[in-house]
Amino acid sequence: MEFAKSLSCTANLSFYKEERWKNPFTSRPNCHPLVVDRKQGLTWKRRGRPLMPRATGENSENAQVLVTTTSDRVQTETEAGGDSRTIVIERPKLKAFEVLAGTPFPFGATGRDGGVNFAIISGSATSVTLCLISVSDLKENRITEQITLDPVVNKTGDVWHAFVLGNFKDMLYGYQVDGKFCPEEGHFFDSSRILLDPYAKAVVSRGEYGVLGSDGSCWPQMAGSVLSSEVEQFKPDISLQFDWEGDLPLRRPQKDLVIYEMHIRGFTRHESSKTEFPGTYLGVVEKLDHLQELGVNCIELMPCHEFNELEYFGYNPVLGDHKVNFWGYSTVNFFSPMMRYSASGIKNGGHDAINEFKFLVREAHKRGIEVLMDVVFNHTAEGNENGPILSFRGVGNSVYYMLAPKGEFYNYSGCGNTFNCNHPVVRQFIVDCLRYWVLEMHVDGFRFDLASILTRASSLWDPVNVYGISSDVDYVTTGTPLRNPPIIDMISNDPILCGVKLVAEAWDAGGLYQVGQFPHWGIWSEWNGQFRDVVRQFIKGTDGFSGAFAQCICGSPNLYQKGGRKPWNSVNFVCAHDGFTLADLVSYNNKHNLANGENNKDGEDHNNSWNCGQEGEFVGLHVKRLRKRQIRNFFLSLMVSQGVPMIYMGDEYGHTKGGNNNTYCHDNYVNYFRWDKKKTSGADFFRFCCLMTKFRRECESLGLDDFPTAERLQWHGHVPGNPDWSESSRFVAFSLIDKEKKEIYIAFNASHLPVTVLLPDRPGHRWEPLVDTSKPAPYDFLSEDLPDREVAIQQYSHFLDNNIYPMLSYSSIILLLVSDAATNG
Repeated sequence: MEFAKSLSCTANLSFYKEERWKNPFTSRPNCHPLVVDRKQGLTWKRRGRPLMPRATGENSENAQVLVTTTSDRVQTETEAGGDSRTIVIERPKLKAFEVLAGTPFPFGATGRDGGVNFAIISGSATSVTLCLISVSDLKENRITEQITLDPVVNKTGDVWHAFVLGNFKDMLYGYQVDGKFCPEEGHFFDSSRILLDPYAKAVVSRGEYGVLGSDGSCWPQMAGSVLSSEVEQFKPDISLQFDWEGDLPLRRPQKDLVIYEMHIRGFTRHESSKTEFPGTYLGVVEKLDHLQELGVNCIELMPCHEFNELEYFGYNPVLGDHKVNFWGYSTVNFFSPMMRYSASGIKNGGHDAINEFKFLVREAHKRGIEVLMDVVFNHTAEGNENGPILSFRGVGNSVYYMLAPKGEFYNYSGCGNTFNCNHPVVRQFIVDCLRYWVLEMHVDGFRFDLASILTRASSLWDPVNVYGISSDVDYVTTGTPLRNPPIIDMISNDPILCGVKLVAEAWDAGGLYQVGQFPHWGIWSEWNGQFRDVVRQFIKGTDGFSGAFAQCICGSPNLYQKGGRKPWNSVNFVCAHDGFTLADLVSYNNKHNLANGENNKDGEDHNNSWNCGQEGEFVGLHVKRLRKRQIRNFFLSLMVSQGVPMIYMGDEYGHTKGGNNNTYCHDNYVNYFRWDKKKTSGADFFRFCCLMTKFRRECESLGLDDFPTAERLQWHGHVPGNPDWSESSRFVAFSLIDKEKKEIYIAFNASHLPVTVLLPDRPGHRWEPLVDTSKPAPYDFLSEDLPDREVAIQQYSHFLDNNIYPMLSYSSIILLLVSDAATNG
């Protein structure tokens, strides 16, 4: 049987209506077995196999043909009168699989007792057919075995299930689900589609990143893998097993984290990485020592769930290459790791790819690095009503997506659909998925993309639907923000998930902004978007932000203290994957997104950036020097603030994207980590970053369990104890009591004018310089191993002997308190 023509994301409803009655694997009409008259000169009809040759012969007038499968035997017989006829005799089929009732739980394909239990939820379906497809048949566009489930024997409640005995080695599977096709009522059932099981643990389709399917399609048929190592009869095959070598969760206190947001492919795909497996999970493992050197102890992986990088595939005349979905925020399956991020691709039904991801986690843990996953439970790759039917839509569109009364898709994600997170079935699905990645894949937590969608009321919202009880209160409109969202409640109180890191991107594309107000149950953290915005404004010298900047330094108590949370509930960042890089933040006033092929209309227009006097990369020497000061100022502010700092991949050496703040579609140098730059032009800043993360780690006062009080922190202005919070102030300074460093003095001068500051008087002690971002490298950080360090310190002595320090414009400093005896010694 030939697979169905792949669907593009621009297909329309009329196409679906026209196609739904066609053969499961072909765009030609489905022809049932029938007898045809050879006099009509008709070709043989098909029933799921390639077209057969035209019936011919001298005495063909009265011949009849019964169409069956190509495995049937063709026989010619001579009738009375000399006429002959050709008939097809169906051979008795040998059953390769034995089908039993099965159980409705667990969902997905589960190996046990020498067979596999299949279970899928589809409450409105009228029939479900399990399609088994061998790897070889997938390549030849054939179904290996079809098993129609009996609604009496193989259905419990809304769950269709079967236990199948047989040889599952290299076996894949999918479902044909039939029912009402009525988009106006929210139903997209179409038995012509082979659907992915939402609970499939591995997705097999294309094996190589960026390469079209064998038929030139961006969306070739996908199938779930029956992982043979889970089937008892194949367990002796130890090559499919993974040795965790005793790996256990690191359980680092969140206050001690330094997070690194990174992209699997982009991290090592550039030729300068010189890795054996560039652009893969294994490639990242080869470069984990870089992250250790940087001082990172937690990596946040941009989407690693199965997605289709060819979703946006199309020629880009600006760069002369093709646009792809590089970032991966368009999930096809939430249980399967991205197969094409593995060196092995789809070998062994995707099992090798799963093991490669596990290997990455295990090796990261060995280096003391936790692994967080960026998960996209706000929408899927199926888009709106014009998108493809891949999985969720064909299994239960009205269950998995937020729908308006006439079937329209709510679009709080900005990507065409919105995952119906608070529907009972969907929220259980999300919890099951998160548990799987914690228990089976050993990840340490999750960052939830557009997490505010998880707080919105589901379609068909009512108290019975959600809580199982009736109420006299009015129904809540679909999409209404909920004070106690059931999905957040379930995750927060789950005995497994409550012990992992949970980070919310507390906003969505529908205008809901919940930074500081996200339902948290005391354990959720947030990407602190206000930290990003305020720090950018203050460091570039905008009036009116000194007070707000001081709040950021303290861990944003204005956002989190009232709700009972702590500084570590704030994940602080200046840059992330969407938006300017750190180098571009100080190089461009405006976005430069023409390379995206959208006439510079995409991406954020308000970046709070400053180019330091000239736009772009090719500027005067004085501008370059100022930019270097500014990126050090930004990084220093990130490292001395209470809360959890997050660094974006490449910022540690000054990666530029040429002013493009929305590089979602580029699989090229724009998004690739440049290892050559790290060792050359970016070496000085990389050293500064490594020393700053080390300093933070050494200071007990820079990762507090609670917000700092006056007993520990004192604010200063140009004179001690006299801070200036006026609208025109561009200076913030403070001293901090530290158990390891005694006392630290930190000051930021965001003015265009230099200042001389009077330092706090500490009898018997003096202040010693450690960091001054206005100084050229390596004197921007006076580390212990710096040659001529003492000479450099002596050059400050005539100021420090008088308890003063001169600061250049746009600079920041860190001074340490040392005893006079230690200095004189």
